Amino acid sequence: MSLRDRQRADTRQRIQRQALRLFSGQGYDATTVNEVADAAGVSAMTVYRNFPTKEDLVLYDDFDEQAAASIAELPSTGSLTDRIGRAVLATLEQANTDLLLVRLQLMISTPALQARHLDSQFRLQDAFVRAICADDPTLEYAASAAASAVLGVTHIALLRWAADDGKPDLPGLFREAFTATFGHAP
Repeated sequence: MSLRDRQRADTRQRIQRQALRLFSGQGYDATTVNEVADAAGVSAMTVYRNFPTKEDLVLYDDFDEQAAASIAELPSTGSLTDRIGRAVLATLEQANTDLLLVRLQLMISTPALQARHLDSQFRLQDAFVRAICADDPTLEYAASAAASAVLGVTHIALLRWAADDGKPDLPGLFREAFTATFGHAP
């Protein structure tokens, strides 16, 4: 990664952290993009260049890319459900849980973010399908079904974790939900 790319990533991260801090303290609807820009020490134009919508300030992450990369790195053994489950688990084990918790709690409590969260689920499902189908395009339908099922399990684990204020072990909750659904751990 070049210096310029690192600087952009640092700016994006600083903006998002300040936005989440303000949204948590003042409320999502009560916080303006200009307030986020001021708190991050950038212009409103810089905020919009990095996050095209206010919702993106909460919803943006690189989970799609991380999970798809995990699929590619893991052995392609076992069922598609198991492969996707292992990729999700690996990504959850590396997650910044403090940031994730704030984001989830905002998504759950803010109607404007709930619908956009569903869009991000579809993008994640598509990332899994593309990663799996890179090796075998005939798996598209099966990969879509498996990804959707695993993301449902993931959603339930994340909701429980957020409702319990991030106290339980997130990977453990995911394993528990996966096992309850599929009869075995990923």
